[in-house]
Amino acid sequence: MASSQQPKLLAGGNPQIPKGDGDSPVQAFVEAMPGWKGDIARQLDELIEHVVPDVRKAVRWNSPFYGVEGSGWFASCHAFTRYVKVTFLNGALLVPEPPGSGKDPDSRWVDIPEGQFDAAKMSVWIDQSAALDGWHGF
Repeated sequence: MASSQQPKLLAGGNPQIPKGDGDSPVQAFVEAMPGWKGDIARQLDELIEHVVPDVRKAVRWNSPFYGVEGSGWFASCHAFTRYVKVTFLNGALLVPEPPGSGKDPDSRWVDIPEGQFDAAKMSVWIDQSAALDGWHGF
């Protein structure tokens, strides 16, 4: 992509990527994330593909989503200034639960700062989350 065609970076370095289904919009998101945030997004995307070989992908609300056909969406990620947030949309059912929680009673997340991607821990959560019913919001 020529530099004049690079996606706009929103607050925290999150790329503004048009809504789309499939691997292509997710790869555009990953490639547009700056520096170490892009490294985390790439590691996450590759790990999800490894753990869930038939993963569905989409971009909505400037975030990649990962799901299983017929079971809904199980995870998404978003860049912030100091971390990349990985949200498990059914995270309240994971053991151990990811540490972040908010108003949604089902979702839990983990904030990953530079250099702290834990593939072993993420694999456990990805595997569990993908095996459960996910979010059927779109």
